[in-house]
Amino acid sequence: MASSPRDITLTIQPESRFDVIDVAERVREEEEGFFGRFGRSAFTSYHTTAGYFEQSFANRLKNNPEALEAYLESFQKLFPPDADYLHDQMELRNELTEEQKAVEPRNADSHLTFIGSGLENTVTYLNRRPDQSVWFVDLDGTNGDEHRNRKTTIIGYDRETVTRRRAVPIRMSGHPIDSVNLWDPRLGLLEELQHEANQLGIRKGRIDLALAPDESHTGLTVNEYETLLMQHDLVDVLRDPIRFMAQKGRNMIKDPGAIKEKAKDYMKYDLVHVVNEFIDAMGLSETLVERIIDKFFQVPAHRFLRMKRSVSMIVSDGSDGAQSHIVSGTYQSPILVQWKRRDERRERILEATFTRFD
Repeated sequence: MASSPRDITLTIQPESRFDVIDVAERVREEEEGFFGRFGRSAFTSYHTTAGYFEQSFANRLKNNPEALEAYLESFQKLFPPDADYLHDQMELRNELTEEQKAVEPRNADSHLTFIGSGLENTVTYLNRRPDQSVWFVDLDGTNGDEHRNRKTTIIGYDRETVTRRRAVPIRMSGHPIDSVNLWDPRLGLLEELQHEANQLGIRKGRIDLALAPDESHTGLTVNEYETLLMQHDLVDVLRDPIRFMAQKGRNMIKDPGAIKEKAKDYMKYDLVHVVNEFIDAMGLSETLVERIIDKFFQVPAHRFLRMKRSVSMIVSDGSDGAQSHIVSGTYQSPILVQWKRRDERRERILEATFTRFD
């Protein structure tokens, strides 16, 4: 006989700013046999700089934490800490009080790494083995000397039933590069989806928002919709994808006598090994090296950013059978991003899918 869906909510304290933690092990400590009772598990993070990879992607990396760390480190090089992020310039953050500015983490690099690498707030895994690992990736687990508390909910269940699908039109501005906070109260979408889930009788389940098949040059993520981060830093990335990494490399042009060696080291350790090998083999001139660097700085965003075409939110009534609600962290919002306007239409079409867990 199948078990009724069950929630477990954990509080996790990372050991370092960048940490990869086996949440499945923590679940087994909380409730032995949990993954053996259910055929599937949904994992959701309440944070905008900590989340999960899809099971298929984790499997391609053999679900190896060292491989996941190496993959993420490539994005951390693209978005290094303490670069020229407007999000981190507290004097510009008018929404914060002076007290908040004093303790607010300077973590734009973590937000951009989360968005660019394809980390997700919510994923669904098949429980193939009771001893399988599921990795919770934290990109901003400390603030100075303080270790932050992180929260994640896991729902075990056996079956999924789609109860409704419908189109959701989203109005965009006239700007080619744009982002829309889908939880903006002016849209009313959060309340609308919540009401529908209740109407459909979903006690535990999932709401998926996906781009319509013909939508292009656009993506979805779940993150903090802070104006400087989304309207400036992310826009800078979409226009000039290696801008923040470039700050490190372009400083070498101030020292022409050492540019060749610096260029080689920069590319070897911070860009792509193949370019470095090409420079070594051909003995390129300083001018040509600069041109190659500039070419890499112009790589289109869609070539390396793993922007998603869908995002998911868990619906749950918790462990006490209260009114079901969309599970979301304080600063989490689904965000629709476009990096090229679609002809003259100022509208994008999403598809909302409501799924019940049984």
